[in-house]
Amino acid sequence: MFWQEVHHLDQQVTLAINSWHSPISDPVWQFFSDKLIWIPMYVAIVALLIWKLGWKKGLIVIAAAGLTFGFCDQFSNIVKHAVERIRPLKDTYMLSQGLHVLENGGGYSFFSAHAANAFGLACSTFVGLKTTLRTKPTWLKVYGWWMFIWALMVAISRIFVGKHYLGDVLVGTVVGIAAGLAFGYLAGYVTKKIN
Repeated sequence: MFWQEVHHLDQQVTLAINSWHSPISDPVWQFFSDKLIWIPMYVAIVALLIWKLGWKKGLIVIAAAGLTFGFCDQFSNIVKHAVERIRPLKDTYMLSQGLHVLENGGGYSFFSAHAANAFGLACSTFVGLKTTLRTKPTWLKVYGWWMFIWALMVAISRIFVGKHYLGDVLVGTVVGIAAGLAFGYLAGYVTKKIN
């Protein structure tokens, strides 16, 4: 009964957020939701890490980001198959209430791997840089702002395209931040050891 009420509340809040769509904003949400579009940004992050930290320390932070991605993705798959929550775009109630759908897709909804991966990447690379660099340059703050705004936009886009409930995104965000912090600080610890 309790979880049914939580699910129903999540449905209502998700529908309310999803209803804030327009022909202008729809392409923006699809853009942020598309994984392949961000490949150039990932390549730029790899280049930045190696340029600012050197190849050895840079590779350690890149490995931490890779471990974060792997953990978030696999943990999300395990939880999705254990919980088996139907995606909003496959839920007849959500569709009958006017859910605006911009993407197709199967699988289960809880929790959002997109949100977890985006926040995990932001945290692991930012913390890896912050703990490894001797000084805290201004560009690091800019990098942090960019990465966390990007992660937020990726996470929110999943509600607007109809693939996730708000609850899926919030849990994914928490998992991503936790994993990113853990692997980011681990990278910082390892880079200090090799000094």
